[in-house]
Amino acid sequence: MFFSRSTAAAVLAAGLPVAFAQTYTSCNPTEKACPSDAGLAVSNFNSDFTKGSSANASWTAAAYSFINYGPKGAEFTIAKADQAPTVATDFYILFGRVDVTMQAAEGQGIISSIVLESDDLDEIDWEFLGGNYTTVETNFFGKGNTTTYDRAIYYPVTNPQTQMHTYTVDWTPQSLSFLIDGQNIRTIPYSDHMTVYGKNYPQTPMRLKLGNWAGGAAGEPEGTVEWAGGPTDFSKAPFTMYVQSVSITNYMPAESYTYGDMTGDWQSIKLSNGTGSSSSSSSSSSSSSSASASDSSASASATDSSSDSTTPSVSIPTSSLGVGNAIQSGSIVTSTQVGNYTPSATSGLKTTGTTKATGTAAAYTGAASVNQVAAAGSFIGMAFSLFMML
Repeated sequence: MFFSRSTAAAVLAAGLPVAFAQTYTSCNPTEKACPSDAGLAVSNFNSDFTKGSSANASWTAAAYSFINYGPKGAEFTIAKADQAPTVATDFYILFGRVDVTMQAAEGQGIISSIVLESDDLDEIDWEFLGGNYTTVETNFFGKGNTTTYDRAIYYPVTNPQTQMHTYTVDWTPQSLSFLIDGQNIRTIPYSDHMTVYGKNYPQTPMRLKLGNWAGGAAGEPEGTVEWAGGPTDFSKAPFTMYVQSVSITNYMPAESYTYGDMTGDWQSIKLSNGTGSSSSSSSSSSSSSSASASDSSASASATDSSSDSTTPSVSIPTSSLGVGNAIQSGSIVTSTQVGNYTPSATSGLKTTGTTKATGTAAAYTGAASVNQVAAAGSFIGMAFSLFMML
């Protein structure tokens, strides 16, 4: 995920809120005591976005993210500059398998992203360049370490912007694997030299973020624009990323995860009240069977998490517009309107500060379904501040 220190400095100088995937966290548990992370207390979680807003349970959205629904599922559309529709789970997992069936957005400079991210800046990424029709980037970070950028590796994939594929992260204490349509393309062992022999191996509770952003937008650093494939021509908008479904298997279910010390070591994480059953956010019934893990040693090495506070035994810059950098609104994506969204016609959009959006929206016409997310937070970066004012 791209980062620009010059952009960070500019944003801070402007007095705007800022969050960067590799350099910012609201509370870093390796530096001070932090609140516990809300966990996924069941083994399995599924969202079928082809069923519309019924799949939104347990997802939150970045401010001013408007998600449409159609036969391909959730639609993350960039219609103009400064938009970056982003959603995230409202729970964390500790080791697990994440399957996302999606179609990346087309467009030079457009980046579709699947990101797992933790409070102490461990991170696992899939990133799709809108003008690259043959490969996808896999990447990871440990404890926000950006001293080197040799971990990003591209792998072949057939027409990611025109075909649905299932992209998988299988994450265990022993190894991190990336799969495309069930085929393993990359495995990083815990003790690999790229992890600095375990020191920078992602190993703390993470939540999943999905989003679409413009790395080629005006004002982005030259290195970011170059990496993204060049400047984005917004006259060719909209640029839409489609997410059909998400399936998550949590290898260490718990109601909450608490850092037991400041080491950032997975063995220091305390688990509370895991149930081991299944959950689904779609209207279809959820399977009660547990999805199989590609590395069975992960579950074998974990202690029983059903008891309270158990310890488990088991050269690229980054952008301020990236998916990992959007402040979440704190509101569950719940309100669905029928019609075509007209941004200038909205009124009364706000949040109660808890989990329920309030307010009304006007000028919805037609038959398309659009999901309306109220804003309690704000997008990050100077460009996002302009979007907030619309």
